[in-house]
Amino acid sequence: MPIYAYQCTACGHELEALQKISDAPLTDCPACDEASLTKKVTAAAFRLSGGGWYETDFKSGSKKNVATNEAPPSPACGTGACPACQ
Repeated sequence: MPIYAYQCTACGHELEALQKISDAPLTDCPACDEASLTKKVTAAAFRLSGGGWYETDFKSGSKKNVATNEAPPSPACGTGACPACQ
């Protein structure tokens, strides 16, 4: 089940709720009891990167390291100054 983030437009209270996709959105704020909760757009909790599991998994022998023939990835920001680049 996905975790949805909500924010109250009346008092600014933020919360997360574990809900089914088919569940109705929450509306009542637990902090101020107003019916003013709105869903927030959030980033995914995981990221797919690299060569991919399909390239490296379930292979045998010399074919197992297919991803090592690629060039090293470039820095995330392009400058080398951010923590992701180091």
